[in-house]
Amino acid sequence: MTIALSYTGADEKHSFYETWLQGADADAATPEPVQTIKLSAEANNLHQLHHCHGLVLSGGLDIHPSLYGGSTHYPQPPAHFDPARDAFETAAFKQAMHLGIPVLGICRGLQLINCILGGSLVQDLGPTGNAVHQFHHYDKAHGVNMEPGSQLAKMVGYSRSVVNSAHHQSIKTLGHNLRSNCHSDDGIIEGIEWQDRSGQPFMMAVQWHPERMHLLHLHNAPLSRGLRNYFVNAIHQSTASYAHH
Repeated sequence: MTIALSYTGADEKHSFYETWLQGADADAATPEPVQTIKLSAEANNLHQLHHCHGLVLSGGLDIHPSLYGGSTHYPQPPAHFDPARDAFETAAFKQAMHLGIPVLGICRGLQLINCILGGSLVQDLGPTGNAVHQFHHYDKAHGVNMEPGSQLAKMVGYSRSVVNSAHHQSIKTLGHNLRSNCHSDDGIIEGIEWQDRSGQPFMMAVQWHPERMHLLHLHNAPLSRGLRNYFVNAIHQSTASYAHH
């Protein structure tokens, strides 16, 4: 199994995703080894997605506000934006949808998917929200509440869990055919999936960082290891379905 992984912009952070996807820090048995291919605007290697079975859109700096009709003047903007990355990963998402490849979005990946599908973002959570959610020397941790009837709720099997947090933006309005699947206690959308899954490849996106929940000793949590296994299983189901056509 080969999973395309968008480059987060830092080698150490990228390695967290690789380790998590490969299950090297877990005892979960996989039917076959997981390999990752690094996709990036710098490498201009979108064509490699054709040889992959899944796509992960990783975290990183804020996406350019032009993608959701926002202003570049807001609290705590990045020192620079990366519109080349925005455009490359937008193309990767659209190509994955066209090819029927399962997609998992993480943090920035969730926000990008929402904007690609016509949604918008809260540009900064403000002092109160950032005290709960924003990275400050280390990831924060907080509870999330599952939305009944969602794929995520079925995956987790209960109504509440704990995640890490490292963001200062969030979803404001949902994109086309999206639903929230969990919220933080202060009402922030923490995960999205299709509202109507019929005819759609698997897609789920989360606001937290499952690939580094082990840093807070949360790696056994269903929203880290369980999410990874759920995504890998979705890829297997997609591959099997494709093989039968």
